[in-house]
Amino acid sequence: MQSLYSFLRSSPIKRAPGGIFGGIASGIALQFGWRVSYVRIAMLLSFLLPFIGLPLYLVLWLLLPKTDGSIALEQLLAHR
Repeated sequence: MQSLYSFLRSSPIKRAPGGIFGGIASGIALQFGWRVSYVRIAMLLSFLLPFIGLPLYLVLWLLLPKTDGSIALEQLLAHR
């Protein structure tokens, strides 16, 4: 699992601090230089698609590291 976490930490997209729900949209917007409001609107629209929007968001929340390198999945599994 450590190799997976190392790979995820090397991702150029990080969950940005100050985000509304986990910093996913903020991190994507920061990485690509887009306005965060546009990314948030796109994410909200993706929630209208069954079996895509919310599951994808949850997977990103679990796997994308924060700017400090912490990964939600790693923390959840460590507390078990």
